[in-house]
Amino acid sequence: MTQRPMIELKDVHKYYGDYHALRGINADIKAGEFFSLLGPSGCGKTTLLRTIAGFEDITSGVVMIDAKHMEGVPANKRPTNMVFQSYAIFPHLTVAQNVGFGLRRDPRSQAEKDKAVAEALEMVGLKGFGARAAHALSGGQRQRVALARALILKPKVLLLDEPLSALDKKLRENMQVELIKLQRQVGITFILVTHDQEEALVMSDRIAVMFEGEIAQLDDPETLYRLPKSRKVADFIGHMNFLPAAIHGEANGEIEVEVLGLGRCHISDKQAPGAVSGGEASIGFRPETLTILYEGQAATDRETTGKVEEVVYYGDMTYYDVKLDGVADPVRISMRNVPGRPVLERGASTRVAWSASALVLFR
Repeated sequence: MTQRPMIELKDVHKYYGDYHALRGINADIKAGEFFSLLGPSGCGKTTLLRTIAGFEDITSGVVMIDAKHMEGVPANKRPTNMVFQSYAIFPHLTVAQNVGFGLRRDPRSQAEKDKAVAEALEMVGLKGFGARAAHALSGGQRQRVALARALILKPKVLLLDEPLSALDKKLRENMQVELIKLQRQVGITFILVTHDQEEALVMSDRIAVMFEGEIAQLDDPETLYRLPKSRKVADFIGHMNFLPAAIHGEANGEIEVEVLGLGRCHISDKQAPGAVSGGEASIGFRPETLTILYEGQAATDRETTGKVEEVVYYGDMTYYDVKLDGVADPVRISMRNVPGRPVLERGASTRVAWSASALVLFR
């Protein structure tokens, strides 16, 4: 991945009649980057992908690909290709015919085209599948054929519109890893549209979180997860607990807060992505940043008490809903099920360890 922008979006607006679908989108997407557009249904992520592809005209703003303005450039003339959610595989054609479909008007000889098809199939792990009927493929294989068909044209940007949404959980997770490897192998820019937060975190170099036609935050996955800039982003990316808090002061790069159920502590101003002023606020923290203390264990930092209200066992993890003393709503705590660690029952009283360094302040 280089620092050179492959795609530049400058104040992009899109209207459908009176409906404002894209509201001043600004973003640079680097060459060789795996970039994701993440958000709930209707937030504008697919519309933005289609404006990059040229399937939608923008109302105003600038879309540039590889330093060239795309105004008036039709989709078939842009250095992009798209893998659709439905894959759009032709069932009456063989795998090789599907993959080579875009080469019909290519001036190369048939032998050269056949070689290109074979190379594309090997790239996506389907070597030897060329003669197979497309309708006889599994969902994962169809997805790979769609990828090969898009990559054979050697685009500078590959656009992926929720390509894994039709797969079952295990195959989806396997294909996530395969897509990451494939992107590194071919070295081109991938832009993925997804509403699956975990998928975006796993696959992306950077993620743009979108709500109502706007980018709420654009960051690398760890920053998005650890330091979301707003409560809305925090609530959308994974699970985050929230507790009421009061701000008592700020000095020397630290903020003094009193958190319901946890008490008074100091946090770094880096743990407050938004503007800080005195008064009411809320504190957020992830389930894995709290620790249930078992008999004989001592807290390494701070400790509070509570009662287990719900237990959800996932095999490798157990999720507890714990009602902290003095707090109306329970908080979620995740604990890894290591050998010798018991699973608590509902109603059990427990001690909970926490650290001020894991807290994020929201206004």
